[in-house]
Amino acid sequence: MSFALATLWHERSRFLPGILVVAFSALLIAVQGGLLLGIFSLFALPIDRSRADVWVGYPGTPSVDLCLPIPKAWEARLAVQPEVARVETYLYGTIAWGKRGGGIETCSVIGSSLDDESLGAITELTPELRARLKESGSVVVDESALIDLGLTGLGDVAEVAGHRVRVVGVVHGIRGIAGAYIFCSLPTAQTLLRMRPDQAVFLLAGCRNPADVPTVLERLRTYENMSAFSRDEFSLRSRLHWLFKTKAGVALGCAALLGLIVGAAVTSQTLSAATAASLRELAVLEALGIPTWRMQALVLAQSFWVGLLGVALAVPASFCSAGVLQVLGARIVLPAWMLGGAAGLTMAMALLAGLVSLRALRRVEPATLLR
Repeated sequence: MSFALATLWHERSRFLPGILVVAFSALLIAVQGGLLLGIFSLFALPIDRSRADVWVGYPGTPSVDLCLPIPKAWEARLAVQPEVARVETYLYGTIAWGKRGGGIETCSVIGSSLDDESLGAITELTPELRARLKESGSVVVDESALIDLGLTGLGDVAEVAGHRVRVVGVVHGIRGIAGAYIFCSLPTAQTLLRMRPDQAVFLLAGCRNPADVPTVLERLRTYENMSAFSRDEFSLRSRLHWLFKTKAGVALGCAALLGLIVGAAVTSQTLSAATAASLRELAVLEALGIPTWRMQALVLAQSFWVGLLGVALAVPASFCSAGVLQVLGARIVLPAWMLGGAAGLTMAMALLAGLVSLRALRRVEPATLLR
């Protein structure tokens, strides 16, 4: 390993392009994967930012934004569970928002309980905002959606589904991918969505002990006319539905795969060229009695270090790119397992490129020293 590092440093002009290509490939994989996770996490924001342990909805509900009304009377099915401490109604639906200057925007209305123990209210709804939402016809929107909705700020009014609403507050970082999220009280949501008082879209439950959630779900799933999910299950279900429904995951995955293929090809050519340029040195080693397998191990060690150095450059570059994209308005998520997966793929690519470059060793002969 030390000899391989010394060779890399001495011949750094030869190996630097390979290191940079490996770094770019790892950066592309990480950023493409982070964008994919970020985009589809928007669909699960209402779930992830809630405090509910259990979500109950229409049978076979694929995603939080694709739902049908259910009887509110099903609250009794949750309330009788000894592990459940609180049950509440949750309303969700899509409506048309009419701009004052003309035009229509699609919005997702979310109505939830607004008390301090609310399970459905997102964490960004402060006690002050929840108090303002108790006024009939009041709504809270994300700051980034104000322009799209034809609003200028607090106090603006608009017509939504034939009803007048007033913006009483804004939140930050709660963007919708299919339209702005509109947060309001249960009575306001009931009016905007034209739902009957005996209807709900989801029923939420909070358990006294989170460890009891699997037990509660097992009992609730005995009812064939409703679906029951834990918060994490429903969040993942919503993301996967849109991942495969829109095919966007396939497109971003192909882009990352293309970067991996291009990186492998260029790295392979770089290492092959570096090996070919070192044939005289390798011939000296063979003339000294160094076995071929030791020289092959040297080339693979060089490939390993090229991959490792490329990954070392790509990790900080990934975080810098994520920061720039966040400023530009994109949502990117870079969990540790995503970075680890990108690093693993990149190292595998570099080692594979090293294996391909071994073909240059076939031309190593001590006789080349006499030419």
